[in-house]
Amino acid sequence: MLAENQVPLYVDLDGSVVRTDTLWESFASALRVDPLAALAALRTLATGRAALKQRLAELGAPEVGSLPLHESLLAWLREQRALGRRIVLATAADRSLAESVAARAGLFDAVLASDGRHNLKGRNKLEAIRADAGGAPFDYCGNGPEDVEIFAQARRAIVVGAPERVLREARRRADVAAVFDPKPTRAQRLRSWAGAVRPHQWLKNVLVLVPLLTAFRIDEGELLVDALLAFLSFSLAASGGYVLNDLLDLAADRRHPRKRERAFAAGRLSVRSGFAGAALLLAASLAIAWAVGERFTAAVLAYLAMTGFYSALAKRIALVDVAMLAGLYTLRVLAGGAATGIAVSFWLLAFSVFLFFSLALLKRCGELVAQLERDEETGKGRGYAVSDLAVLQSLGIATSCAALVVLALYVNDPDVMRRYASPQMLWPVLFGLLVWIGRLWLDTARGRMHDDPLVYALRDRGSRWLLGLLLALFGAAAVLRLPI
Repeated sequence: MLAENQVPLYVDLDGSVVRTDTLWESFASALRVDPLAALAALRTLATGRAALKQRLAELGAPEVGSLPLHESLLAWLREQRALGRRIVLATAADRSLAESVAARAGLFDAVLASDGRHNLKGRNKLEAIRADAGGAPFDYCGNGPEDVEIFAQARRAIVVGAPERVLREARRRADVAAVFDPKPTRAQRLRSWAGAVRPHQWLKNVLVLVPLLTAFRIDEGELLVDALLAFLSFSLAASGGYVLNDLLDLAADRRHPRKRERAFAAGRLSVRSGFAGAALLLAASLAIAWAVGERFTAAVLAYLAMTGFYSALAKRIALVDVAMLAGLYTLRVLAGGAATGIAVSFWLLAFSVFLFFSLALLKRCGELVAQLERDEETGKGRGYAVSDLAVLQSLGIATSCAALVVLALYVNDPDVMRRYASPQMLWPVLFGLLVWIGRLWLDTARGRMHDDPLVYALRDRGSRWLLGLLLALFGAAAVLRLPI
């Protein structure tokens, strides 16, 4: 009988050594680097998956140093290597990526991988392993249904990160020596998806209700239904955009102290499921938008185009990214008008542009303050340095003041004086907004702004009370006629 260290151990890469799939990682990375070339690369699938893997790796190889690993498996592999055992990385991933991962791990004596012509998966991998082992017994570590046949031919199977059905089949057909990191349960995956689609960010889509509120037509049932459908459509579109943005930002997120815990960056959800989920969310959003109307559908399409441009390019260009964020906020207001057929006034549009530009700058300043606390000079993937903080703060506060000036002029407009029952009650709203915006900038300077400003404001108790009071004053100004 052979000693344990005399039996070579062959280890899968995707889903085993790393918690992700390097093919989909390469596709996401290539999309970020050159979207058109990445989509054009799909044509190479006609010549085989190995050719596609090679082409995508050439276009945008993922940052191997940040890929999430199955640390428990690697710790066990280190123990096996210390015993003098031969360990081989056997994977269907492209050879260039496989060799990079092997170099990072420092555990493997050899690499068997796809080479652009032959896809080393399933039976092809089994034949390559047999040839490398010279017909001698071997052990195999894997995780997917295509690995079950290899498990059955191995002396012993080591299963890592596998779904329950794969683990059951492996135990039925092979001698399973060890199991590492079972696949997350359905409940765990649902929790991960709940985090990925960011339902708390849907609060921003309440902006589609603003035209209905400012026109005092909230009591019209048909318009209210259209506005609520618009809210749902924008929320689904936003969630699809967040998922796509996470997929394009995998490397940057994995370097970030908080964002590295996001589901796709940490490997709790697969990149493939992310693309599928984003497609379903966007399809549902457009279906609802079409039910609302053609003008609103055009607004949603514009939002998706702007989101895609922001994720692919604009987010890395200083101030252009801020303008895009402000535009996405303002577009929600315009979309609400399109859904209900209510024209967005000049006053509302001007106020929205200045306010949302200020909030977008506030978000960037919050990130720079965090970088300053971490002693980082620049943020990778962004167009700013810590030295830009003072300029951005000044610009942000100036645009906040511009929004308040617009609101002051609006309050004093003769048409407004006639529309409101007690227009003088709008002046406390203006001063309340001044306090609220000032409080946001103060919290940002103190390093407390870790979220989108609107979401942060709704999570912060003081902001919630203040905004609630301002809404109450706005409603009172509209319907209550004061004797003075």
